[in-house]
Amino acid sequence: MMKLLVSLLFAVAMMTRAALAQQDLVWVQIEAQPNLNTAQERIRDYSSSLEDVNGFVMPGGWYAIALGPYARDDAEQVLAVLGREGKIPRDAYIAFTNAYQQQFWPVGSETLTQMTPVTPQDQTVATTMAEPEPVSQAPDETPAQARRSEAALNADERKQLQIMLQWAGFYDSAIDGAFGRGTRRSMGDWQAAYGYDATGILTTRQRAELARQYYAVLEGMNLQMVRDSEAGIEMKLPLGVVKFSKYEPPFAHYDATGDIPAKVLLISQAGDQKTLFGLYDIMQTLEIVPLNGRRERGKDSFVLIGENAKMVSHTQASLKDGQIKGFTLIWPAGDEERRTRVLGLMQESFSRIDGVMSPAAGGASEQNIDLLSGLEIRKPRLSRSGFFVDAAGTVVTSSEAVQNCTRITLEDGIEAEVIGSNDVLGVAVLKPGVALAPAQIAELQLAAPRLQSDVAVSGYSYGGILGAPTLTFGTLADLRGLSGEENLARLALSALPGDVGGPVFDAGGAVMGMLLPKNAGGKQLPEDVSFVLDAGMIEGVLTELGLTPVATKDLSMMAPEDLTKQANGMTVLVNCWD
Repeated sequence: MMKLLVSLLFAVAMMTRAALAQQDLVWVQIEAQPNLNTAQERIRDYSSSLEDVNGFVMPGGWYAIALGPYARDDAEQVLAVLGREGKIPRDAYIAFTNAYQQQFWPVGSETLTQMTPVTPQDQTVATTMAEPEPVSQAPDETPAQARRSEAALNADERKQLQIMLQWAGFYDSAIDGAFGRGTRRSMGDWQAAYGYDATGILTTRQRAELARQYYAVLEGMNLQMVRDSEAGIEMKLPLGVVKFSKYEPPFAHYDATGDIPAKVLLISQAGDQKTLFGLYDIMQTLEIVPLNGRRERGKDSFVLIGENAKMVSHTQASLKDGQIKGFTLIWPAGDEERRTRVLGLMQESFSRIDGVMSPAAGGASEQNIDLLSGLEIRKPRLSRSGFFVDAAGTVVTSSEAVQNCTRITLEDGIEAEVIGSNDVLGVAVLKPGVALAPAQIAELQLAAPRLQSDVAVSGYSYGGILGAPTLTFGTLADLRGLSGEENLARLALSALPGDVGGPVFDAGGAVMGMLLPKNAGGKQLPEDVSFVLDAGMIEGVLTELGLTPVATKDLSMMAPEDLTKQANGMTVLVNCWD
């Protein structure tokens, strides 16, 4: 039925073309490829299941695949239906005719680069054009002359020619600078694709045309050598998309100037290996270095690559003669061809010059706990508390703290995994990625404390900002929940969201339970009312996992200062990351 709907939709679109007199023609662009061969292959794939498939050369040297032309309303309907059916990519969009140049598909079809709305007086608006228009066919070098000019190429130039043929989709062998049978075949294929005689020997003009195609993707990047004397770095930077913004040691910021959300950081500071390793760790806490990607650290250098749906960042830095220098390139995701080309040229041109950035460079800047040298620090989606229950560092926390987390860490960035949970009770058990040696472990209180006795919850009330847990004191108001639940106890105590999952101590320092969220059970509690999950329930969850927690029934007293010390050694920060 869906296939029939799509066919009817295209039929309607075709019939409405005669009614375009008062409307602009638009297209549904579904894909773009950096070389002609790949674009033609993709078009053949699309043409097997879709109608109205066209191919155009784009101003930047890429090759667009588009459906159309349609009236605007028809195009929006085509976009919606085919996207819903999964026949075209999700990021397909409506494009205007002025976004395209020559039409290369279907072969022998009309060029639509000069289209205007169809009128009754003028039904013909396009001129005929087949393949992309080749470079002028004025007299060129003979094969013998081409061989002589080719012989003048050095090794790097010969390798670069193979790289360009590989990029164009004609060469798939080693980049060795040796023009053997495979390289010659690829040269002939490129010549044939662009209307030249397929001699297998590129003339000077043809090599220049291939280079123009190869570098077309860099149009508008305005890559120029920049000498930053403050940072002590000289290298090529894409000044068409970034410009110098400020110094915030150890970074020189070059921020985006237009539609491309790119950014470059020059890294420069005095230091030793310890400083380098510290920078390596700190960079990974920043939003500009997404969690996914390659991490490599040697004795005197490191490389950090971070990737997510929005950006790709590449950071490299090295230590030499007591100076750490490097750079970061941040580029929007999905523009990989241009990113890798820009990055390659930046890497090739990077050089150290005298000097290193002064710690005082840039003057006074706005202080912000969420910023490091002008860069936003990556923050967890949720921060809660937990507590150690055995000598190996197993942690009990609230199940709320670990829901839908891409990554879970304990304080100091230690990775942890969920080894058990009970969503009904609201408790989760975590195992650290490395064995820990907690200063204190919980002693679960299995006896019932006296009503109105003193209690305290230990937790990271402010999500770790203070660097240590805080104790919040209150009293035991009831040994049951509001509906008589025997696995809960009610406290007269004002806790914050960051305290959730933390241990609740009785007057003797034993853990009588775990603090639950304020909205547990779907009820929003008054500010001075909190609930705690009974220690006996926690013991049951741990026992089912094969763990043997320490338990007691001794009701004693402990001095507040001793309780604080015990709580600090036992309570742990639990972070949930997207």
